[in-house]
Amino acid sequence: MRTPPVTTATPTQNQLSPHLASLEAEAIEILREVAGQFDKPGLLFSSGKDSVVVLELAKRAFAPAAVPFELIHVDTGHNFPEVIEFRDRIAADPRISLHVAHVQDWIDSGAVQERPDGTRNPLQTVPLVETIQNRGYDAVLGGARRDEEKARAKERVFSVRDSFGGWNPRRQRPELWGLYNGRHQAGENIRVFPISNWTEADIWDYIKARDIEIPEIYYSHRREVFNRGGMWLTAGEWGGPKEGETVETRTVRYRTVGDMSCTGAVLSDAATVDEVIEEIKASTTTERGATRADDKLSESSMEDRKKEGYF
Repeated sequence: MRTPPVTTATPTQNQLSPHLASLEAEAIEILREVAGQFDKPGLLFSSGKDSVVVLELAKRAFAPAAVPFELIHVDTGHNFPEVIEFRDRIAADPRISLHVAHVQDWIDSGAVQERPDGTRNPLQTVPLVETIQNRGYDAVLGGARRDEEKARAKERVFSVRDSFGGWNPRRQRPELWGLYNGRHQAGENIRVFPISNWTEADIWDYIKARDIEIPEIYYSHRREVFNRGGMWLTAGEWGGPKEGETVETRTVRYRTVGDMSCTGAVLSDAATVDEVIEEIKASTTTERGATRADDKLSESSMEDRKKEGYF
């Protein structure tokens, strides 16, 4: 009797467009390169839409086996509760391993200090670099995209970081013909960005096509917020609202996920994937440019943080 062929996946979602299929194939190739070139890679997982998509790609790249990357979350302690709940549900899968580095531990030890403005996003760098060193990751995957921000636009897919986690823009390697060089000295590590060539619109089209679950705060909902510098921020003990800032209940959604103290919501009625996609098509600013106060600290704030070891 003939044995039926073994299949590794049964696609039930909408068929991908040629553009999305090409992006998916490129990302899966990069993920497999990482698994083949490195001894202990990790995957930075914030539970934001981009890291969720990278995890979905990793599942597809290695199905039916488990994802060969440990998930890493640098928890500021100021994360949205909905995002932490989502993260914990993902980590409950026995095929997935999660390591959480709590910024509060570094604050308690005196390694980092609270900022006057209360935001903890910039405080993630030291915990991230030390976690990479202590746990021995030689490569760390992330969901950064070139369309998000100008510093990210010029970073390679395989990005060499020195023993302090720092990025030197002049030390980037050519990546001709899709060839990726993961060689590095002892103590160095490689940051890898498999969806670097995707756009925000591509991410949402892929979420729709693959029916990917993401945290509910990406869709419109009622929330208490206050306006500061044109951004709708969530009230909290980290510094808001201040005198003259009024808390209002608005219908909002989030385009990106970060520290609650510096991640702004956008006024929106987009409650479904299709509505979000239509909204993005009409947008003239990137999600980080529109909603991340930490990127507005200076003209070069993201590049400065990358040089210090940030993702």
